[in-house]
Amino acid sequence: MRALDIVKRAEDELKDRFRALEEMAFYNQVKVLKALQKHHIRDVHFNSSSGYGYGDIGRDVLEEVYKDVFAAEDALVRGQIVSGTHAISACLFGLMRPGEKLVSVTGAPYDTLQKVIGKNNSLSGTLLDKGIIYQEVGLTAEGRPDGENIKKSIDAETKIAFIQRSRGYSLRPALTVEEIGELVKIIKKANPSTIIMVDNCYGEFTDIIEPTEVGVDIMAGSLIKNPGGGLAPSGGYVVGKKELVEQVAYHITAPGLGKELGASLINNRCFYQGIFMAPHVVLQALKGALLLAYIFEEHGYEVYPSWQEKRGDIVQAIRLGSTEEVLAFCQVIQNSSPVDSDVQLEYGDMPGYDNKVVMAAGTFIQGSSIELSCDAPLRSPYCVYVQGGLTYEHVRYAAVRLIEEILWK
Repeated sequence: MRALDIVKRAEDELKDRFRALEEMAFYNQVKVLKALQKHHIRDVHFNSSSGYGYGDIGRDVLEEVYKDVFAAEDALVRGQIVSGTHAISACLFGLMRPGEKLVSVTGAPYDTLQKVIGKNNSLSGTLLDKGIIYQEVGLTAEGRPDGENIKKSIDAETKIAFIQRSRGYSLRPALTVEEIGELVKIIKKANPSTIIMVDNCYGEFTDIIEPTEVGVDIMAGSLIKNPGGGLAPSGGYVVGKKELVEQVAYHITAPGLGKELGASLINNRCFYQGIFMAPHVVLQALKGALLLAYIFEEHGYEVYPSWQEKRGDIVQAIRLGSTEEVLAFCQVIQNSSPVDSDVQLEYGDMPGYDNKVVMAAGTFIQGSSIELSCDAPLRSPYCVYVQGGLTYEHVRYAAVRLIEEILWK
């Protein structure tokens, strides 16, 4: 049997799942389209600006579009936000004051955010360094949020309850919007004034609703992940309640200036066209993740999530046996890429990570993880984390090569 035959057989088994994802993408495409139509987008909105950026209508209207797409009161969408971690960090520093408490209700946050918090490090300028109190609520044995312990941890002193939607470099399940909604109820019952914040990276458009539609107060993410549609060359977003977004904007620029400043130094078309393309591109990534999950699960590997589970993000984790197998898997992804396909990978030091990391990212935009990419930290349990795929056909090609060079080796 040829490797492509295995892929075709998997696609036959997945056809109903694919069809359901296509209907979801259609719903989200219409939602984004209507938001763009509502604001009468013209060519003039694509123009760049300079200096202070006063009167940058392209920037301002783009934020109105994001506000509507995410059903929020306000939005901050800027190319100057360098990553998802930067967007989240800006929210935490902009909203918290010394002596206030931050509670992560989904266990340990992603590696780079641990640096921002000051967990297990002595960096200057962290939240802990600035007098913020930090608490973590561990997950259950099944890797789920622990509702009972969350109730006990949210008290009158809790300023922000933080929810990480995606799994990060862990095997815990990504959260669905429905599950986030249940956490919102628990937290608000414990303290109605606690601000609920979600790290939405990798989760956008993987459902027909977003966390801001189930009571989340503020949410942040990266434009070189899902919402940028593979076209946004940089940037991040913050959406949520108006007064909260304003405070974050004051932190990013200056109090009293906020969203009024910030020039669009590049053509805004990439951001507008990116959000328009995002539902379709996320569909491609989701179908690709399902394909890899099915093939590797059928060959006896542990995959997270299973191809049969409801997904909360685009990330597909596959547990391998060793550092060497992880490196070989990532190398196949790199060799299957349109950019830097001949690069030889190795584990290396990365800013914000304690462990060495290998990253397969032969992408048009550096670090873009809505493009087909794969990375893994140098630590047990030796998993790869695959995400993205601008086209399903690209992931399909990579799947054939993985069968030939990993499963059949």
